[in-house]
Amino acid sequence: MHLPPDDPFMLALTAYQARRFDEAEVLCQKALENKPDNAACLHLMGTIKFCLGHRDQAEELMRRSVTLKPGFAEIHYSFAQVLVMQGKHAEALEHYQKTLAAKPQHADACFGMGNALNNLGQRDQAAQAYEQALKIRPDYPEALNNLGVFRFEHGDYDEAIRLLERAIALLPSYAAAHNNLGNVYKEQTQWAKAISCYRRALSHKPDMFQAINNLGLALMYGASDLTAAASCFRQVLAQKPDSAPALTHLGITLCMQGDFATGLECYEKALSIAPDYRDALNNMGNALRALGRAEEAIAFYERVMKMQPDDPEIHNNIAMALLTVGRFTEGWSEYEWRWHTAQMKAAKRIFKQPLWRGEEGEGRTLLIHAEQGFGDTLQFCRYAPLAAQRGWNVILQVQPELISLLGSLAGVDKIFPLGAILPPFDMHCPMMTLPVAFETQVSTIPAAVSYLHADESKTQAWRERLSNDPKGKKVGLVWTGNPRLFSLDLAAANGRRSLKPESLASWAGLKNVRFYSLQKTGFKLSSDIGLIDYMDACQDFSDTAALIANLDLVISVDTSVAHLAGALGKQVWLLNRFDSCWRWLRDRDDSPWYPTLRQFRQPSSGDWGSVIKKVKKELELLEK
Repeated sequence: MHLPPDDPFMLALTAYQARRFDEAEVLCQKALENKPDNAACLHLMGTIKFCLGHRDQAEELMRRSVTLKPGFAEIHYSFAQVLVMQGKHAEALEHYQKTLAAKPQHADACFGMGNALNNLGQRDQAAQAYEQALKIRPDYPEALNNLGVFRFEHGDYDEAIRLLERAIALLPSYAAAHNNLGNVYKEQTQWAKAISCYRRALSHKPDMFQAINNLGLALMYGASDLTAAASCFRQVLAQKPDSAPALTHLGITLCMQGDFATGLECYEKALSIAPDYRDALNNMGNALRALGRAEEAIAFYERVMKMQPDDPEIHNNIAMALLTVGRFTEGWSEYEWRWHTAQMKAAKRIFKQPLWRGEEGEGRTLLIHAEQGFGDTLQFCRYAPLAAQRGWNVILQVQPELISLLGSLAGVDKIFPLGAILPPFDMHCPMMTLPVAFETQVSTIPAAVSYLHADESKTQAWRERLSNDPKGKKVGLVWTGNPRLFSLDLAAANGRRSLKPESLASWAGLKNVRFYSLQKTGFKLSSDIGLIDYMDACQDFSDTAALIANLDLVISVDTSVAHLAGALGKQVWLLNRFDSCWRWLRDRDDSPWYPTLRQFRQPSSGDWGSVIKKVKKELELLEK
């Protein structure tokens, strides 16, 4: 149809194409006054209204237009687009289908149909629509992106990467595709690649909060850069202050850095926005437990358990809280869920022999096997003699570094290293299930003053070697734990339990105290406190035990050496972080596990200064 150049519709169309929407609206209204049933003009007016933000009016106009021209593909397509923006995905789907009925090679309609199906939860059909769009237009970056996300969600990571990389090659500034590619790499724990993708997304779209949030998660879990991660989550909150996930993620980073009070405030705000947000509830419990408010933590864990009764992480968390407050019967039972957690499920050992729950042995053989760290083995091996008293022939399987030392444990027939071929046995028990077997309560903890013993010949050798050292009280010292870089949570906890060497400088003036390193090789102390270091001569724990046997006192942060000294019956001062491990209980400076252990707790998170000052005063008394 030929239109004169001064036709209002033509002028409206020209103004619309120039994005002069207000002018186009006036002209289009004039055209409609002349021809109220002009489908093309109604369609254009609807499009203009949509661009001006008047979506209800746009929908009404396009509905009239599509009624007048039911076979016109572009009118159906535009109407479908408006319906999508109105959240009317089912009706939009009908009009995408009518578009394709009139024009089968309409790639944009295929893509739109895929999005509508996706929003309706019909994911497989959505993927088919994206594939159809790509058959029509192979260089369609948005379809490649969405199909890539679908493949990623279905675990086909290689195909997802291929599709997303094609989308980026076609449209290098496509921020969403960079972000989605980062998500694939994040899921595969290819952290460096994920971080690079998120940063490329942000280089093209700096305010893309999804990419900022994902970058924060990758920096936290992949690079352990808690400060940078927190900065990302704060950027998200600057845009979306009511984002419960961002508040929760910020809280996690702050708590890992030891700022539990501020982390708690983040969780509280997240829950004020989303009262049933699982991650905020769980981490609220974690923060309360770290702040010494374990009873309150239990209440939050129980709320999560009602929502997800089979979540092993929640059961494990509530176990820690119950054990902390001395509710051992419930705590040990809940702790059996540890075998289903991400951290422990790979460590669970499957035997055809049944799990021991405290039955009498009657001459049968029981395997007790280590499951976690050195300190856990040293703490819980105390139960082996009790099993022998119940008529069992006890064999142990433990870390190779402990075999020689645990040979001094009463009632044990044989000891094998982890990984070794075992002789026949009748039942088995992981070490930290032994309290379940013995129904241990705080009041019934088996706490012999010394259940492990140093080798006499090694002890004598160390006695002779130390006799040439300067006179004074001999004090063993451990100031840092294993970094445990394989786990962000454990690495962060190690940072909080460990001392900076320079913090011990005030002990340098103690004239009648001689400090001996009990720190594993690779962790040297730079502070000038006259540290004597023989640890290169200690090949395993039996060597360290013999050295400790010649000392007057051991001072240690919460590491395996504290357990070793306690098991030997040596006087040990535990320098304990504020967010203490469950095993040290609460509100006490002794330990029912080790009668010779004394605790020096941080009065607030990160406050080692008060602890160091108090210990110095006690060391001064020791000098006299």
